[in-house]
Amino acid sequence: MKTTRRRFLKTSGAAMASTALFSGLPLDLLASPPLAKLDAFGFQIWTVRNDLLEDFAGTLKKMAAMGYTQVEMCSPLGYGFKSLNEMTGTEMRKIIEDSGLKCISSHFTSGELKDSLDNRIEWASQIGMKQMIQSMPNLNTRTATMDEWRKAAQELNVIAEKTKAAGIQMGYHNHNFEVQKIDGQLIYDALMEELDPDLVKMQFQVAVIDEGYKAQDFFRKYPGRFISAHLADYSTELKKQVPIGLGVVDWDDLFKAAKETGVKNYFVEMAPDTFEASAKFLLT
Repeated sequence: MKTTRRRFLKTSGAAMASTALFSGLPLDLLASPPLAKLDAFGFQIWTVRNDLLEDFAGTLKKMAAMGYTQVEMCSPLGYGFKSLNEMTGTEMRKIIEDSGLKCISSHFTSGELKDSLDNRIEWASQIGMKQMIQSMPNLNTRTATMDEWRKAAQELNVIAEKTKAAGIQMGYHNHNFEVQKIDGQLIYDALMEELDPDLVKMQFQVAVIDEGYKAQDFFRKYPGRFISAHLADYSTELKKQVPIGLGVVDWDDLFKAAKETGVKNYFVEMAPDTFEASAKFLLT
């Protein structure tokens, strides 16, 4: 995950170490808003994690003021966020909700899902989460064989049996790795064959538009298999990510397909300086 997220931020032109959370992108450059307006949307914390670690409540309030209503966490245990890991889930929930947000989803590493599953289910339950998302499979994504990808999917099915028993839906988050092919087959399609449709739903990374893949095509190909999406936009001219509405993603068609096929939640995940403009586009 660290490798792909570093690459993610490099392509978006953002510095990971920056604590300048919102740089005032000109909002008058926004494109027309989508016809299929969202009822609610959130953000993924990864790109603003340094700000959260410095001022958890303050950063959440800034995001809520922009119009975000949900936050998707990264599990402090698995991601090594020491200060956040010192909180109980109940304590974190109060801070989040006092900031005007709700947390219904979080990313988890494959290691903690394997070694600390009961603890993580308890933490997620305390916060009130309905979804636990595996952020990366337990394999070398650059060298893995298709059999290894399939085995990783089977292992996630077993983990998901436990989360389901606790009333939490397990999900899988893709990166660009899964839209590569091995022996002519798309890795994503192989995962969909192995993952139990009931136990594991998918969180689609819209950012793979930079590889030429459209989220709505997957939504329609696999209706009912997706629970959420990470939103991002991409400029083929600039060859980098841009605020939502300023790139090549067809948002009308994406949201139409998403609503028709069961997608429930949306989280913006891009460079910090795109958050305000992206929220305005989604709210208008």
